[in-house]
Amino acid sequence: MLLFSLHTQFLHFPSRSVNLYLGESEPSLLRFMCAELTRGYFLEHNEAKYMERREKVYTCMRVPKELEKLMLFGFFLCLDAFLYVFTLLPLRTLLALLRLLTVPCCGLGSSRFLQPAQVCDLLKGLIMVLCCSMMHYIDYAMMYHLIRGQSIIKLYIIYNMLEVADRLFSSFGQDILDALYWTATEPKSRKRAHIGVIPHFIMAVFYVFLHAILIMVQASTLNVAFNSHNKSLLTIMMSNNFVEIKGSVFKKFEKNNLFQMSNSDIKERFTNYALLLIVCLRNMEQFSWNPDHLWVLLPDAFMVVTSEVTVDIVKHAFITKFNDITADVYREYKASLAFELVSSRQQNAYTDYSDSVARRMGFIPLPLAVLVRHFIQFVCLMITLKVLNSIVLLGKSCRYVKEANMEGKLFDRTSTTPKKMPSKTKDAPPSGNTLPCGINLLNGSSDTPPELKHRAPKKDLLEIDRFTICGNRIL
Repeated sequence: MLLFSLHTQFLHFPSRSVNLYLGESEPSLLRFMCAELTRGYFLEHNEAKYMERREKVYTCMRVPKELEKLMLFGFFLCLDAFLYVFTLLPLRTLLALLRLLTVPCCGLGSSRFLQPAQVCDLLKGLIMVLCCSMMHYIDYAMMYHLIRGQSIIKLYIIYNMLEVADRLFSSFGQDILDALYWTATEPKSRKRAHIGVIPHFIMAVFYVFLHAILIMVQASTLNVAFNSHNKSLLTIMMSNNFVEIKGSVFKKFEKNNLFQMSNSDIKERFTNYALLLIVCLRNMEQFSWNPDHLWVLLPDAFMVVTSEVTVDIVKHAFITKFNDITADVYREYKASLAFELVSSRQQNAYTDYSDSVARRMGFIPLPLAVLVRHFIQFVCLMITLKVLNSIVLLGKSCRYVKEANMEGKLFDRTSTTPKKMPSKTKDAPPSGNTLPCGINLLNGSSDTPPELKHRAPKKDLLEIDRFTICGNRIL
């Protein structure tokens, strides 16, 4: 009776549409039920709203494909930077060392003993040699058994702390390396405003060594999770990825912020794959490379990879949905990374490509290379893989740049050399994320000084690196 009374009050609402809907006679339950069963509505009266909702569904369906294309391209970029440490960097370091030794005999043919790139190669080679020597004093077996003796809840907390520490180390570590490279190659005519090359070098060695130990602890924790009998730790670690969805999808994202997150996900995926490879190789080594044990590890590795891919797809699909971002933005991200790769091959490039990948994605290859130094026996295979990977990447990058109609900007960059820059920016150190001649990726402007770009409230994709995500205004 109460329900009928409420409906009766609604029926007397003074609206013309309601009167037409119910008729002029007294309301009744039968008339109300007939009206409810026969009433209609027209979706075309709100066509724009429903078309927008349909486009959001199509965008969510397109995101996985475009995202995985970007992830695959970024994965091979990280792989190229990682293989560079084992293949071309030793050869470049050797050439720089020979150049340094033969300069006193051949005389000074130029104003510099070594070119800036050769100085950076020597520093990287020395850091690798010192850190690899220091890592010989770290006992992996003892670390593994020490971690295995902890409870599951402790290991879960430790693993989360390691993830946070890895991001902090990557953020500050690349700044340390960049400071070392600039201090060692800065023109001597300027007024000294630094503490010296040797203190910076000590800081860089100390950072790479600590970061390598941190990655080793991460690999040991993951190895313990793989070898546990009930697999509960591995399940908890995988569920931690899904918590990432809660912390991301309900925040406001702009296109630049999403680019940072995409680069972070690329780095995270590559690092996880590298840790899985280390764990599998360690286990295979313990079982005398028995292929039967590999089939025991593959299901767990497949679960970790599947959960990582699923979380990335769901996260990006809902971020693009809630922030009205189209799936085509991932093509723009891919073109930006490709443009950076192609521009790094030019003669007047401002930075080494491996360093630009480190700034862009937060992936610093030196600590991971120190950890997997035992792969040096596969140097021939790695050189072949590096060369093939670089050729394919360069070809794909040229194709993406051409599809994005940005090839004209590459030729514009060669028309101006660093010597012809304005006097106001002549003494300013080049920004780590600024291409030569101040090229703007989106609008092609080449007149804005780097310091003015740094002060700009909005940055284009070329000026964004992985580490500014913490300081960006993500509401």
